[in-house]
Amino acid sequence: MSSTLPAWRRATTGEQRWPVALAILVVAGLQLTLPDEVVIGSAWLLPVLEIAVLVVLIVANRFEAEPRWRRRVSLVLTAMISVANGFSAVRLVYHLVGGQGGDDPGTLLATGAAIWATNVIGFALWYWQFDRGGPTARASGDREVPDFLFPQMQSPDIDPEWEPQFVDYLYVSFTNATAFSPTDTMPLSRWAKLTMLVQSAVSLATVALVVARAVNVLK
Repeated sequence: MSSTLPAWRRATTGEQRWPVALAILVVAGLQLTLPDEVVIGSAWLLPVLEIAVLVVLIVANRFEAEPRWRRRVSLVLTAMISVANGFSAVRLVYHLVGGQGGDDPGTLLATGAAIWATNVIGFALWYWQFDRGGPTARASGDREVPDFLFPQMQSPDIDPEWEPQFVDYLYVSFTNATAFSPTDTMPLSRWAKLTMLVQSAVSLATVALVVARAVNVLK
């Protein structure tokens, strides 16, 4: 490929993985703050499993070429985070709709915030791992057609060395969870649109019910 192509369209050295590892550690910490009635099994079970899988992935990161099993394990880890958080969100909504618990507005808001923040990080991981085939495929420039159209892709002259990294997908996830719709980055593929739809729905249900219950308790 010509060197005149922007970085996101040609082969590059890729990105550092430590922001992803840090995000997963934050998720594990958030899960430890959740009350027992909204978690799967013990509050320590999934955080310990997630950290153990993360350690395996960090050790495997010493390989130059990404082994196929590492991507699969990475996807399993993301699925664990999403399933656990989805379970917590459903349990929280169930308790609130049924009028059970939620009598302490501080605890309620903290629980809702932890689930919401985990939702943001979890979907950021999905976007990061599937856009144009994932981080390794993006670094090799295998696919030119993006699943997410970032503003830098439309104006490559601003920074020709720009290419999407995890923090960009985290921003997309955060804005989608707060605005309940895309902002400056547009989903192009159907899977991206549907995934953003699911994220917005989870975020809206969590925020609306938690805030409504907290306001009701404060009154």
